[in-house]
Amino acid sequence: MINWQANVLPKQFNRRLNNFKRPVNPPLILTAGFFTLIIFGTCLLLLPFASVESLSFIQAFFTASSAVTVTGLVVIDTGTALTTFGQCVVMVLIQIGGIGFMTVAVISFLSIGKNLGLKQRLLASQAFDTSDLNGVIHVAKCVITYSLIIQSIAFCLLFISWVDDYGIAGSAYQSLFYTISAFNNAGFALDRNSLMAFKSDVSVNLIISALFIIGGLGFTVLIDIYQQRRWHKLATNTRIVLIASAVINCSAFFLIFLFEYSNPATLANLPINEQVIAAWFQAVTPRTAGFNTLPISQLTSDSTLLTLLLMIIGGGSVSTASGIKIGTFVILLLAMYSYLRQKPQVTIFNRELSDKLVIKALSVVILYLFTAFLSIMIMSKIEQASLLDITFEVISALSTVGLSRDFTSSLSMPSQLIIILLMLIGRVGPLTFAYCFAKPKLQPLKFAKTTIQIG
Repeated sequence: MINWQANVLPKQFNRRLNNFKRPVNPPLILTAGFFTLIIFGTCLLLLPFASVESLSFIQAFFTASSAVTVTGLVVIDTGTALTTFGQCVVMVLIQIGGIGFMTVAVISFLSIGKNLGLKQRLLASQAFDTSDLNGVIHVAKCVITYSLIIQSIAFCLLFISWVDDYGIAGSAYQSLFYTISAFNNAGFALDRNSLMAFKSDVSVNLIISALFIIGGLGFTVLIDIYQQRRWHKLATNTRIVLIASAVINCSAFFLIFLFEYSNPATLANLPINEQVIAAWFQAVTPRTAGFNTLPISQLTSDSTLLTLLLMIIGGGSVSTASGIKIGTFVILLLAMYSYLRQKPQVTIFNRELSDKLVIKALSVVILYLFTAFLSIMIMSKIEQASLLDITFEVISALSTVGLSRDFTSSLSMPSQLIIILLMLIGRVGPLTFAYCFAKPKLQPLKFAKTTIQIG
């Protein structure tokens, strides 16, 4: 008996110890962290003093999901259905969801004097999309610092713009809410018509659009700009994001103005100066901002199609924006160009992109499109609505944009659950979400090459 215990018990202990030492799954933990935050927010919104009238569970769940994933789709009117406490809950959820709960976790660990272990650094590196385990603390500190500085400046500017209309207290509250919502690309508004009441206000349009453009560039881009401060010293990723953002924004502005210039429901009846500012805002907001100064459902078919494309592209990596990301879009364009020119490598700025990076970009797009088309097919069987409305809603949720053709509030419960799942997938990223279920498997063997006809 003594020998049996001596032989068996250590084996059982070692088996449990090995199970404990299994490598962590960062994508799964990141996804679970966002979901936990959603549940926590749902519980707060269900409190009786969080809303004017009691919310149903699905209403609170949808609102919390939209806030944490910084999407902005709503099934209730945030400004009238929620009390000040409920709106503050939404603001906190947006802020944590925007900068990332992993950033908050890292800063919280440091603030109480704790050191980050290897597992914590692995999780943080996954969230920050970096392989530098030693640099995650620096990145987390920069994210918090830059967020506070940028939002503080924008808050002051909005306060000055609104103080005559809302008074000191009202202007402070409005400025705080819209600063947090805009910088984090959430798109939540205190008016059911979003920012349509301010479509002629140049200062508000420029401040809000500057906020979500900066937030959508990505924190790694902002860090690189601050540290290098010279164009030729900037990282390749930073230059790509800045150039692509400028080209996309300017092109979208020109096309929106061209498409909507004669549309009486949007620009046609406005003075030329208001047409310009409204076209600009509508051009830059689809890349995950979610605000609008023009009625989305009244846009021409050309503008609607362009908006769908802009929502799919999204913003920069490690930002408050989503979509397939600018880097992914640029890599695929470069790969196509290289193949058409019969170049052996994909290059940019005299640098070669690895085949692994190109395959990763292609995988992100395929997963994104597969998820979108599957959701569209399912919702088209559930909802009695046009295919355009359903497609727009799905792409808006998956890209965490928040724009809608006045369709969100009429969704049935099954469709709302699908939209919630899409918002979560969009926030963590389709590839990261897929990694929750598909474990990496190394292939030690090499097989003979073959060909498949394509094209």
